[in-house]
Amino acid sequence: MVKYKPELKVQIVNEYLSTSQSAYVLSEKYQISRRRIAEWIQRYRLNGIDAFKPRRHKRTFTTDFKLSVIDYYQTHEDSMAEVAARFDVLAAQISVWRSQFERDGITALKSHPKGRPSKMKHTKKQARQLANKSELDRLKEELAKKNQELYDTKLERDLLKKSLSLFGPSKPERKPK
Repeated sequence: MVKYKPELKVQIVNEYLSTSQSAYVLSEKYQISRRRIAEWIQRYRLNGIDAFKPRRHKRTFTTDFKLSVIDYYQTHEDSMAEVAARFDVLAAQISVWRSQFERDGITALKSHPKGRPSKMKHTKKQARQLANKSELDRLKEELAKKNQELYDTKLERDLLKKSLSLFGPSKPERKPK
C-alpha cells in the first residue's frame, strides 16, 4: 500500500474545494484513485486538517467506543466509509469489530493481553514469600519435595520391572548366527 504525505493530501483537497475540479480530474492528474481522493475529502470535511496529521502512537480503543461505532453504523443509514471517517477509524476495522460482536458478543470486543504467557515457575510474590520464610522451613519443604520425587521414581522403576517380567523386553532379541 502506498503512503501519501499529508502535504499532498491537503493540496489535493484544497484543489478540489477551491477550483471545483471533480475527483475524477484530480485522480487523472495525480494518478491516485478517485475513491481515495473522495475518502480524503470526506475526512477533511468531518475532522478538518487534523485528519491528515500522522499518529505517533498506536491507538487502543475501549469496548464502549467499539460498541458505539457498531451501534452508530447499524442505526444510521451511513455507509461504512462514512462511519469510519466520522469516528476516524478504518472501515475494515469497523467490519472486523461488527463480525466479532455478532459471532462472540461483547466479550470479543474487550482487549486481550498480548504476547506469550510467562513460563517462569515463581512469580515475584512467591519469591518474596520464600525469602521471608525461615531457613529451616525452606529446607524442610525442599526435603519433602525431594522425597516425593524419589518415591515417584522408585514407583516408576518397580512398575517397569514388573512389566518386563510379565511381557518381556519390548524389542525381540537377535539370535546370533
